[in-house]
Amino acid sequence: MFSHIMVGSNDIERSKRFYDAVLSVLGATEALRNKNATGQTRLFYRHGGNTFGVIEPINGEPATFANGGTIGFACTSPEQVRAFHDTAVAIGGMSIEQPPGLREGSLGPMYLAYVRDPDGNKLCALHRVKTGA
Repeated sequence: MFSHIMVGSNDIERSKRFYDAVLSVLGATEALRNKNATGQTRLFYRHGGNTFGVIEPINGEPATFANGGTIGFACTSPEQVRAFHDTAVAIGGMSIEQPPGLREGSLGPMYLAYVRDPDGNKLCALHRVKTGA
């Protein structure tokens, strides 16, 4: 459904340190860095056929986060959710909402954690818990 997800950053080097650390927990390699035609730095993380990007805003205005927006990252285990969360907090992110843990949802049980990156973007690390048939 998605070709990529991109967020803006007001400090691309801070974002690179944050996302290099956090996304390495999920198996992504260090960002591919380039400049677009108008001079903004872009970072692209690729893993499992997906692309996550961070960019300095093209219009020159400050980057802002989406009120009500969340970017969810699939995790393979509750331990990976916890590692994502703990790495994010250690590298400058902020833990938000409830502590990492099991939640019941309309799509079944999930182990998840929410954090904000240094620019305020809301991230979710999520592992869907398989239930017996």
